[in-house]
Amino acid sequence: MAEAGNGRAPARAAVALVTDEFTELTRPAGGPDAGDGPLGWDGYGASRARAAARTGEEESVVCGHAVIGGTAAVLIAFEFGFLGGSLGERTGDRLTAAHRYAREHGLPVVSLVATGGSRMQEGMLALTQLQRVARASALTRAAGLAQIAVACDPTTGGGWATLGAGADVTLALPGAQIGFAGSRVRPPGADPAAYTAEAQLAAGAIDAVVAPDRLRGTLALWLALLTRPSTAPADPPFAQPVLAEDPPADALPADALPATGWDAVERARHPRRPRADAYLDAYFSRRAAISGDRCGGTDDGMLCGFGEHEGRTVAYAAQTGTATRPAGYRTAARLIRLAGRLGVPVLTLVDTPGAANDADAERQGAGGAIADVFDAVATAATPVTTLVIGEGGSGGALALAAPGNTWVTPDSYFSVIAPELAAAILKRPPDQVRATAGQLRVRPQDLVALGVVRGITSPPPPG
Repeated sequence: MAEAGNGRAPARAAVALVTDEFTELTRPAGGPDAGDGPLGWDGYGASRARAAARTGEEESVVCGHAVIGGTAAVLIAFEFGFLGGSLGERTGDRLTAAHRYAREHGLPVVSLVATGGSRMQEGMLALTQLQRVARASALTRAAGLAQIAVACDPTTGGGWATLGAGADVTLALPGAQIGFAGSRVRPPGADPAAYTAEAQLAAGAIDAVVAPDRLRGTLALWLALLTRPSTAPADPPFAQPVLAEDPPADALPADALPATGWDAVERARHPRRPRADAYLDAYFSRRAAISGDRCGGTDDGMLCGFGEHEGRTVAYAAQTGTATRPAGYRTAARLIRLAGRLGVPVLTLVDTPGAANDADAERQGAGGAIADVFDAVATAATPVTTLVIGEGGSGGALALAAPGNTWVTPDSYFSVIAPELAAAILKRPPDQVRATAGQLRVRPQDLVALGVVRGITSPPPPG
């Protein structure tokens, strides 16, 4: 992004970088405060005058109607050169007016945040602007409109805790300083590396770090995906279904389905069978990922995001074959609820031997995280479609499955518990594991016959 003399990107330069068109909104009535402000802070008026002369702005934010990659949006851009991008009363006026305009016109909101927090020279009147901003954001969210934030350098204090971390999708520029605590108020000896975009990504607080030259394209993709929901439930990928009321599943070609329960388990565990990425790449023409549970964790074994399928947006949450961690379940729950607010149907891909059950997983709240996904699926505001593409291991897999709308592939199985563990619980010797798998009736055709799933689909096409 273009650099100002203070090393930060001026608001207007940031606007020009990401927009095709931009028209500034009418500024709220009242204009800039005169004198030394509501507290009579000595020298505050002179500081504002110098900031205005240096930046050409009357306040720390610029708000307007923008077009980004062909999608209209309300754009909020912070001017860090104006008193450190701090939030005062007039800042609050502009931000709430921008959100009101977004709701009146049905537009998503994009915020380019660069702020040091609340404006000290206005005291508690400045701090309470965070409540105004939070309410404005909540009203926009309740209206079903997406909010995307880009954390620029720096994004700290209340600006981070409202506009930044509170957005539906949060991006950040490389190396940006991000955190609730600004550099001058952190505890002595605090590791500065913890307050970076990269650290926040690792901690699950942001979705992606995006280079400036990729920012316009990334925002354009996100805006397109979050404003064009599918009007129908997600189709099960590559479905050529064998429904329970149709001819039995064993009418398929003999080599299409496993002969025994243990065959089903071995096929699902085969290292060369298609994984989540193969299904997602074949199903979506383009997609963008969210990352992190916003509680301090990430899980590479859970892929979540939004994709374009036949010209419309479908959300996805996909397990990748590993034991799913608590952060993965919380991220999936976040995805399902966000999709519901935006009117986007959801596709879930089940593939896990089960939930992670190590000591760290328990400390991270495994039970509560799994319960959260069960709740998100059970109360989903938009249709959820599920495809089991590999292992369906117990409750850790079932949590992601849509009741009444779950499908399976020929190289998958679904079980109340892994056959090995079932045999152990029943005190059976190891040579009884295969037989136990058969008794559990885990094959795709068994699941159709039991009425647990709707049908069997094809695997994704090669390549």
